[in-house]
Amino acid sequence: MDTKVTLSFNQEVINQAKKYAADHDISLSRLIEFLLKKVTSSNHRSIEEYPIADWVNQIAEGKAEYHTKATRKSSKKQFFESRK
Repeated sequence: MDTKVTLSFNQEVINQAKKYAADHDISLSRLIEFLLKKVTSSNHRSIEEYPIADWVNQIAEGKAEYHTKATRKSSKKQFFESRK
């Protein structure tokens, strides 16, 4: 059974969360419900100990950037191109 709750958030956080939810075809309510389940189902002593996934950081801080480790071949190519 769903229960309505009134919460207050910073407007920018709400805007980013709404966009994230829409981009991932989930309602903002279900997104918040998922996060609350994750937080309350753990045995962490404080919120600071809770490991936050990349997608949560994306909502809070913007798009995450992932850098892959360069291969030997790509490093060699990059080196030679920089020497031109």
